[in-house]
Amino acid sequence: MIEFEYQKSDADPIGDETKRWLLDVAASEDAEVLNLSYVFCDDDYLLELNKQFLNHDTYTDVICFDDSLGKSIRAEVYVSVDRVRENALTYRVTEMDELHRVMVHALLHCLGYRDKSKADSLLMRQREDSALKLRPA
Repeated sequence: MIEFEYQKSDADPIGDETKRWLLDVAASEDAEVLNLSYVFCDDDYLLELNKQFLNHDTYTDVICFDDSLGKSIRAEVYVSVDRVRENALTYRVTEMDELHRVMVHALLHCLGYRDKSKADSLLMRQREDSALKLRPA
């Protein structure tokens, strides 16, 4: 099951097609989504989570609290709509494209992909790009 919550009232609603896409991405990795919650929030909300749980005093676009076991996905994902909007401008992509990239990035972390090293970051970006191609037209 995939759920979306909106802490930030002006966040764009995400539809069922996005849920189906994320389920397809998980299935393409032979994984099952048991419970995946996305909370769309603002910078300040996510900054407080970053400080409280990760001891990082920086803005970020996404934080994933992953409780997955193997290929059984359970996680809470917090997405800063403010960061997504700013990053979309920086990278010259649509807000929805950037939002989808961040959402699938978190899912890929739940599947065991990492991005701390240069090689891991490259693989993560390749998997993100592959996943984005699975989105419905």
